[in-house]
This record gives sequence, structure tokens and C-alpha cells, in this order.
Amino acid sequence: MELDISNRSLAAYKALASPVRLEIIQKLSHRKMSVKELAKELNLSSAIILMHLNKLAEAGLIGFERDGHNKVSRLKVDKINIRFPQIIYPAFDSYTIYLPVGHFTNYQVTPSCGMAGKDDFIGKVDAPGYFMDPDRVNAGMIWWTDGFVEYQFPNYLTKNDKLEMLDLSMELGSEFPFSNNVWPSDITFYINDQEIGTWTSPGDFSDIRGKYTPAWVPDNVNQYGIMKIVRINHDGSFLDGQPFSDVTLADIDPYQPSFKVRFAIKEDAKNQGGCTIFGKGFGNYDQDIELKLYHS
Repeated sequence: MELDISNRSLAAYKALASPVRLEIIQKLSHRKMSVKELAKELNLSSAIILMHLNKLAEAGLIGFERDGHNKVSRLKVDKINIRFPQIIYPAFDSYTIYLPVGHFTNYQVTPSCGMAGKDDFIGKVDAPGYFMDPDRVNAGMIWWTDGFVEYQFPNYLTKNDKLEMLDLSMELGSEFPFSNNVWPSDITFYINDQEIGTWTSPGDFSDIRGKYTPAWVPDNVNQYGIMKIVRINHDGSFLDGQPFSDVTLADIDPYQPSFKVRFAIKEDAKNQGGCTIFGKGFGNYDQDIELKLYHS
């Protein structure tokens, strides 16, 4: 589950701000339970337990289902990520390019793979040849198991501009037929053919629907990913503000005509769980792949 620092995530924070509700979550992490079972375990009335369950359900943390004549509760979330606002560096000039996920210029993928647009799949699923279909530019989500997808962002810097920092942000997840919330995958980032580092995606999520994922996408396939921000400056590379690798701006030759960005599942990756890229109109963040350049 993805949260941010905004009012739309407030229900989840309020739901978690209770010792009783935290204990309910602990109980439900082991098995589904009815109101009566929880009331007995926690030594509280059924009415009080139901009030707490409703708050957890409103926040999207649990769900209800029928087991015979009993209404039981089940945990829907096994991980929560909180995205804080991005730090801004006003001392530098900057420009941003948003590239739709279907605007890749090179690829080498194996099934399961495919592309989805706002109304339907684009081409045939699990047929790599369709990755060159002209309609691919309308894709809002793409996925593959092994191989890579590569993009080229235009470089508007002049020889009088000094690149001070580069931010690359995108919503990513693993790739599993239908979905699997626990399905690690090692996704490696490259810029201008320089390997920046590898991030292990924890899963291919469908515990809840993506905030922007179109209604036609079935509930049991990947719904959203995790927003990742790769930052490169003169000191090194960072992922979500944490040290990532020793690669600096000097290693990526920032004065080529374009910035070539590749997302890959390497042949020797420990966790070969595929990759899904969510763009505008899909997932939890209504944005395409974003490249922001800070310069002086």
C-alpha cells in the first residue's frame, strides 16, 4: 500500500493511531477472524470491535467476506510505503521531461509481457513482437519478465550549462502472471549505458486497486507499483534519498544529444521477477516517467 503526506492518506494514519486496531491487525495477520472471535481475544464487546473494524476497512487496510453465516475480516495489506515530498533545490535552474511509458525506443523482452492502454490491452499479451506496434505510444502500463526496455529523453542542456543533479522518477513493480504481492524482482537502472544500481521490488501488487488504474483492468492483476526516485549528483547516486552507488554525473556523460534510460532484469539477477512500469492513468501516481535536470 502506498501513502503520501496528503489528506487522501489521512484515513490510513488515523486507522493506525489506535493500540486496539494495531492489535486487531496483528491478529488478522495470522488468520481471518469474525467479530465474535476478535471480541473474545481482545476482551471487548462486539460493538466496539465492529467500530474498530469499520475504521480499518474505510482506510483500505482490511476487507470483509462471508464464511457461512459469519462475517469475517481479512487483512488486505502486508506492507505500507510512505512517500515524503521531494526536496527542492531552488538555487539551480531546472527543466522536467515527462515521457509516456509507451515511448520506448529499444527493447528485448520475454513473456509474460504486454502493454495496456486506457481502454484495453495494446496488441496481444505475451507476444513480444507487439512491442513495436505503432499503438505502443498510447500505453499507460507495460510489463515483461526478462530483458529490458529503453527510453531516450531529449537533452536540452547547452555547452554553457553545467549539470548539477539529475532525478529520475517512475512507478515500478515486479511482474507475475495475474499478481503476487510477495514476488521479489531485481530491477537494474542504466543511464547512458552506465549501470546505476539495482533495486529489489517486493512484489506485483493487487491487494487494493490502483488509484488511477482504469476500471476495465481486472482486480486480480497488478494494480500499482512503488514510486522510486533515482538521484545522481557530483557525490554519487541515491535511491529515495539513501546511498545507492558510487556513480556520479561525470560517469554518465551528460552532454550527449539524449539521456538513454534503461530498465532491465539481468540474466544473472538473483530475483528474476520481471518488471512493470506504471505511467499516466495507471497505478497510484498519475505521472509518466519523469526526468528532471538541475543545472547552473
